[in-house]
Amino acid sequence: QLQLVESGGGLVQPGGSLRLSCAASGFTLNYYAIGWFRQAPGKEREGVSCISSSGGSTNYADSVKGRFTISRDTGKNTLYLQMNSLKPEDTAVYYCATRRTDYLSSAYSLSSSWYHYWGQGTQVTVSS
Repeated sequence: QLQLVESGGGLVQPGGSLRLSCAASGFTLNYYAIGWFRQAPGKEREGVSCISSSGGSTNYADSVKGRFTISRDTGKNTLYLQMNSLKPEDTAVYYCATRRTDYLSSAYSLSSSWYHYWGQGTQVTVSS
């Protein structure tokens, strides 16, 4: 059974860092693209970053470029989102999502409608 479990959220001061994890089970990353999304209260879900099943293609929302880094460990079947220089506007519930692609494909998307499976989310709060 395909499952995604996010962890690593919490309360951090502005300018601080957090690393989110997305543990994948029931599938191998070499066949699935992964996206990170976030949703703040009263706002629509926003694509933050994504990585292809090849691991060689990544993309970021303009709002996080230069501050966030997506990575993966295929041995642990886990995705990461390193978030630095956090701002209060980064406060949201963060989700990872996945969609099956061709083996080691370069396909990815920052659109939530492209993804088929979602995790439960982890809360990130940036506040002093």
